[in-house]
Amino acid sequence: MVFDVLRRSKTWKLKVQPFCTQAGLMITFAGFSALLLALRPLAGARLSLLDRYLAKTVMTHIFVLTAGALLPALFALFDIQETWIWRGSGVPFALPMLYLQVTYPRRRRKVVGEGPPPAIFAVFVVFGSAVTLAMLGYVLQGLQYSAAAYITALTIDFFMVIFGFVVALDVIMQQPMEVSERPTVNHGFDDRPSESLSEISSKQ
Repeated sequence: MVFDVLRRSKTWKLKVQPFCTQAGLMITFAGFSALLLALRPLAGARLSLLDRYLAKTVMTHIFVLTAGALLPALFALFDIQETWIWRGSGVPFALPMLYLQVTYPRRRRKVVGEGPPPAIFAVFVVFGSAVTLAMLGYVLQGLQYSAAAYITALTIDFFMVIFGFVVALDVIMQQPMEVSERPTVNHGFDDRPSESLSEISSKQ
């Protein structure tokens, strides 16, 4: 009995460890992407609608992916049956992720005024949502390799977010940099416009 519990805990440790590693990678990528998006404002450029929308989209997707990576480890602490762990993790991860993937073109068009590039639509929307939906169906059936299907879908969706970020970043960098106008500083000496030396001498 004791050996079975130890063997089971060791097996679950091996299964859960990749998810914790993924969660760390996702959080690191979120910070790195936010740093890259902050370079243009630091250079004096104005934040465009695409900049703001890209930052919000990346953070939202990373939040859902990180939650999906941590859910199996959380459910495993309650000694739940393995089949129900993947079902309980697959549903709350797949449904928000599918919503973000399927509605991405409409949300982008509503904010930016144009839809995503064809590469983003094909890879991020079509392929990404197909992978998430296939994982959900596989996990709900309780098949043998539910853990492998779950972590595979999580990994593919993560790389889809990276791919979408790289393509969108390339589009942003090709945009003309509109430098924000800095207001003239009035030091309080005189509110009147300064006159040239020729105008002063003519008055004298």
